[in-house]
Amino acid sequence: MKQAKFKTLQFLVFMMAIACFLGLGKAKFCSNSLISSLVQLIPCRPALSPFHPIPPSLLCCNAIKTLGQSCLCALLDAPPVSGVDYNLAMSLPQKCATNFDPCF
Repeated sequence: MKQAKFKTLQFLVFMMAIACFLGLGKAKFCSNSLISSLVQLIPCRPALSPFHPIPPSLLCCNAIKTLGQSCLCALLDAPPVSGVDYNLAMSLPQKCATNFDPCF
């Protein structure tokens, strides 16, 4: 009987830890898939090139605004993409005059 209560207590503590861990993440959820978000940012590719980046275009800035902060942050949390400078990606919202909070 004591062992069953102990296992139940362990399970509850584990679930609370998971809930707390998930609560530390972003407040908003990105409903796009990673691939969908990357495709949406295709107009930003020249502005994200590690070699000779150019200022973001109007199409890029519209894509950033449409994508939203939660999806942009999710992309920055994802594995690296070849040819994309993540430091430049972090600066796109500011360059596009969007009022996103920092991801990290």
